[in-house]
Amino acid sequence: MTDLLTAARDGDENAFAQLIGAYRTELSAHCYRMLGSVHDAEDALQESLLRAWRGLARFEGRSSLRSWLYTIATNVCLRAIERRPKRVLPIDYGPSADDPHAAHGEPLVESVWVEPYPDEGLGLADGLAGPDARYELRESVELAFIAALQHLPAQQRAVLILRDVLGFTGAEVADALQTTPGAVYAALQRAHDTVDQRLPAQTQQATLRSLGDDGLRAIVEGFVDAWERADVDALTAKLAEDAALTMPPWSEWYRGRDAIAAFLRATPLSDRYRWRVVPTQSNGQPAFAHYLWDAEAAAFMPHGIAVLTLDGDRIGELTIFRDPKLLARFGLPERV
Repeated sequence: MTDLLTAARDGDENAFAQLIGAYRTELSAHCYRMLGSVHDAEDALQESLLRAWRGLARFEGRSSLRSWLYTIATNVCLRAIERRPKRVLPIDYGPSADDPHAAHGEPLVESVWVEPYPDEGLGLADGLAGPDARYELRESVELAFIAALQHLPAQQRAVLILRDVLGFTGAEVADALQTTPGAVYAALQRAHDTVDQRLPAQTQQATLRSLGDDGLRAIVEGFVDAWERADVDALTAKLAEDAALTMPPWSEWYRGRDAIAAFLRATPLSDRYRWRVVPTQSNGQPAFAHYLWDAEAAAFMPHGIAVLTLDGDRIGELTIFRDPKLLARFGLPERV
């Protein structure tokens, strides 16, 4: 470590790459929590690493290298938050649609939507949380948690993530944000009040543990089968009574089995479309890549990523991110 640090300070880019390599994935996850966006997280990570490279000569070792890197990344994210609106899911954007048969408006393509993040890119197994962390690392990337974070003022968001997710001490957080431990504590309490109101009673990780491997497998296989056969009755039977269906970047969304069933019959699961569904994982939750048949290409082509939020053994929310480009981020094929 000392030799690598010395070499990196002397301008050895390979030494720097080795030095920060162990932290790159968890820093990416941190930027995603702060910003709610894959795109923005990638940009913030690159800027953070560039700042670390340029400022390495000033790193005096008074804190750990990890703390120093998190300080840089957090402040890069804080500046990014100042430049753009917060990201949300359609449920937080407006009321549910009244008529499932009505034509959709134009999708909102500006950067307002929370984006999904593939599990394998989040460093959940390798990320290091301190003993004082309040949330499990997998809980800290669930869609509900990421969406709740976006409702916090930037400083509160940073405090909650650094303290409750990563387990940094109050003094370390204060140092990173150039404030006082008292201010950190006050911001943390206000953040708890906001986030706790928006989170469900049970995390997805607790739900998945209660289902067990066999229970989860049945849900995943049943969803794939019902969607590919366009069996609306079978699919809606898996929904909770007050389930929600959202489809960013479209702002329209639907609440309740009947409204969701009517929409599915009218549009995606009508006889006009044919689908292939590939299971994957996103945000610590079961997810699916949707491929839509393209006669001209003579193949099923990428359409989007669907993420399930479970309510017991039922689907409480079905969030379909309708962006074909997302599938490449999940390492999925360009066609099926």
